[in-house]
Amino acid sequence: METGKDVVVKTWLELQEALFRHSWDPHIGRFRSPYVYRGSYSNDFNLKTSIMRIGSGYDKLEPHLLRNFRKYAHYDAIPPGNSIWNWLAVAQHHGLPTRLLDWTYSPYVALHFATADLSKYDQDASVICINYVKTSKYLPVPLKKALEEEGSNVFTAEVLEPVAPTFKALQSFQEGDFVLFLEPPSLDQRIVHQYALFSMMSSVKADLGVWLQQHPELYFRVIIPASLKWEVRDKLDQANITERVLFPGLTGLSLWLKRHYTHS
Repeated sequence: METGKDVVVKTWLELQEALFRHSWDPHIGRFRSPYVYRGSYSNDFNLKTSIMRIGSGYDKLEPHLLRNFRKYAHYDAIPPGNSIWNWLAVAQHHGLPTRLLDWTYSPYVALHFATADLSKYDQDASVICINYVKTSKYLPVPLKKALEEEGSNVFTAEVLEPVAPTFKALQSFQEGDFVLFLEPPSLDQRIVHQYALFSMMSSVKADLGVWLQQHPELYFRVIIPASLKWEVRDKLDQANITERVLFPGLTGLSLWLKRHYTHS
């Protein structure tokens, strides 16, 4: 059933219907969803970025954090093209507080993150779904034109850099806030396997959750009751949507084995 922008499901089949019901694209006659997904172990509507969580004055710290990351990270990683936006993606990927939020094109990957933490199985989970195609109509004209010329609905650093090479340039286009979606380069297999992309607000102080509530036609949430979590988790494991796949390497393997042998 639907409650406002929330779709509360009771069964696995209802969950599939809720996540895939908007996938049909009549223009091409194919199932190609215009949505991206973000799973959370909780149903709290919280889309604050990691940089917002470091405390007061975070907005002034953003350029210093990234500048020092670039300075000290050159030995280990130089992103393709050396764009600030690729550096931002690398920093986010390795845990630096940034204005980026992680999303995925895969509803099943989002479900994994909604059900991966077994210690949170007493809480309802959620998957937030944003129509990234429609968000582009709120972009400033130069950014919208850049996407149209590229024939895309999301940015890469190569598309964004010529139009907005800096944080200040991005914010200078218009007074009101806007969101854009940025595909990172394939930094490693984790990015590839998680079918990942990032959202980025025009201002580091802008809250995507607040912005979405002002544009309710762009999103909905699927609420997964705590009582349904084990079934979802077990069926994802059966479908091979696990840490072993999404976090290639020994760490992912260990996380998967630990969870697989933990009983309810």
